[in-house]
Amino acid sequence: MKGYWIVRVDVADSERFMNYAQLAGPALKLYGARFLARVGPHTVVEGAARARNTVVEFPSYQAALDCWHSPEYQAARALRLGAAEVDIVVIEGFEGTQPGER
Repeated sequence: MKGYWIVRVDVADSERFMNYAQLAGPALKLYGARFLARVGPHTVVEGAARARNTVVEFPSYQAALDCWHSPEYQAARALRLGAAEVDIVVIEGFEGTQPGER
C-alpha cells in the first residue's frame, strides 16, 4: 500500500529553506517519492493551514518512513531547522470502500 507525507510549512528564511529543498529533492527521489500537490493555491475551509501545503506519494508506507529516517533526508532536514515551521504526517494509503460504495 502506498505511503504519503502530508506537509505544512511556514517559511521564515527563504534562502536557508531553498538550501534544504535542494538537498531534500535527491533524498526524496531515492525513495521513489512524487509530488501530488505542491505549494499551489489552497483554500482553508475549516481549521488552520500553513502558507505552503504539499502531499508527497511514496511507493509504500515503509518507503515513506524510510525516507524520513534516512541519513540523506536528515541531512537536508538539518538545513531546514530554524528556517521554517513544519508539520509532517506520514500516513498509509487506503484501498477500502469509498464514499457511496457498499
